[in-house]
Amino acid sequence: MSGHVTEIVVFAVLFLVVSGMGFVAARWRRPDNLASLDEWGLGGRKFGSWVTWFLVGGDLYTAYTFVAVPALLFGAGATGFFALPYTIVTYPLVFLLLVRLWSVAHVHGMVTPADFVRARFGSPTLALLIAITGLVATMPYIALQLVGIEAVLKTMGVTGDLPLIIAFAILAAYTYQSGLRAPALIAFVKDSLIYLVILVAVFYIPTRLGGWGSIFDAAQAKFAATPAPGDGTLLNPNNQLQYVTLALGSAMALFLYPHSVTGVLAARNRGVIKRNMSALPAYSLLLGLIALLGYMAIAAGIKPITANGKADVNTIVPQLFDKMFPDWFAGVTYAAIGIGALVPAAIMSIAAANLFTRNIYKEYIKRDATDAQEAAVSKIASLVVKVGAVLVILLIDPQFSIDLQLIGGVIILQTLPSVALGLYTRWFHRGGLIAGWVAGMAAGMLMLYSIPNPATKHAHFGGSAYPLANLGLDTKMTVYAGFLALLLNVVVAVAGTLIARAANLADGPDATKPSEYYADEGDPRVHEVELTGSH
Repeated sequence: MSGHVTEIVVFAVLFLVVSGMGFVAARWRRPDNLASLDEWGLGGRKFGSWVTWFLVGGDLYTAYTFVAVPALLFGAGATGFFALPYTIVTYPLVFLLLVRLWSVAHVHGMVTPADFVRARFGSPTLALLIAITGLVATMPYIALQLVGIEAVLKTMGVTGDLPLIIAFAILAAYTYQSGLRAPALIAFVKDSLIYLVILVAVFYIPTRLGGWGSIFDAAQAKFAATPAPGDGTLLNPNNQLQYVTLALGSAMALFLYPHSVTGVLAARNRGVIKRNMSALPAYSLLLGLIALLGYMAIAAGIKPITANGKADVNTIVPQLFDKMFPDWFAGVTYAAIGIGALVPAAIMSIAAANLFTRNIYKEYIKRDATDAQEAAVSKIASLVVKVGAVLVILLIDPQFSIDLQLIGGVIILQTLPSVALGLYTRWFHRGGLIAGWVAGMAAGMLMLYSIPNPATKHAHFGGSAYPLANLGLDTKMTVYAGFLALLLNVVVAVAGTLIARAANLADGPDATKPSEYYADEGDPRVHEVELTGSH
């Protein structure tokens, strides 16, 4: 630690300044009363284009992205670039779906995706499954934000669990007080720091390493010397289908996550969402530059920090910055990563808390809960979620957290028929959707369980690349397990719906009828919301 004093001081000062902003955020655009989920959990649904752009961008491009995407390129090469096409494909899909979801949610006062499913299909059971799926998928995602902070602390020589606990205690305190306004305000600083760090890195570090040609040559030499068949600076015929399906599956999953929906529902009107879906691909350019840090680390001869005989590949980016930059700027880069964990972790915990409050507490425990009671329960739930995330990191191997997040992406995809397709059609029967969810979830878990990882000596949950040979096909090609699980989900949902229709089974008794369902461009109540800001 003695050799990192300047870095620690710079990191601590910036971290505390941003934390102070989190507490001040409670008075930023302060309403008369914060005691409602609309105000605490959605910022009053009044965020404009700039705030939403930083909030959603800060929500999706996390500290884990900052360390994990370069680490994937460092270890596997071109496969890591899947994050680029998937973030590009995402926004047209979101443009079609979330503008419509915003309209429905604002007219009907919905806060979570499960709220929509509950009203759309009249099924508390289906809504509960969607809520539980969102909670399970979000929890490891929050824990992984701690992986980014932990990697920075390791690089600075800060050991022990106390600094990590303090950092998340501060996060818990200002999220409890300020709600969604805290990450919205902090996101301005977080994204500005990350843009600064990446732009400096991509222009400065290559000059230290002999240029981009030398960087790519070093990466190619490393992969050529490894026995792994799937790595390299180019894809090979056996992993191209995996790359495509992983990118597409991840694109479909990204905005099904509760925290993504929360960021979008906080927008003031549909025009804000449309402008953001047009502008957010700028983050994909940033993501491509971030990914290249993995190849820079290879050229710079960076070795992951090893503890207890295990190499932590997530430390390569902080180590690269430590080697290439002066101490004061390395401290700034560490702060960018650390602060990059605070924004998404706050939004994720709020989204998870809203799911619990709306779709479990109010639906099954206290149906007559007031707005103030909902807000109080959601605040407490957000604290519990953060404590759970810290315990996951402290008590479980961080690699297992990464495996959990991998599972999270597969399971959140299983909500697509109910949420995304449900926005455009009521044809599906709730029984068919439940059957599809069960089939997709079971198939996804079985596929992930059967995939080993020889590098980490894990017999199960070793990745998402499912060998098509397991399906009896004579090929070495692999495919994204979540994609196959989703296909099965949709097939079973269609079959179940046809059976239900043939048997004349009724829809849910309180399902919305077409005349009661407002999501069309011409609905005057939507435009009234846009013009007045009421909801």
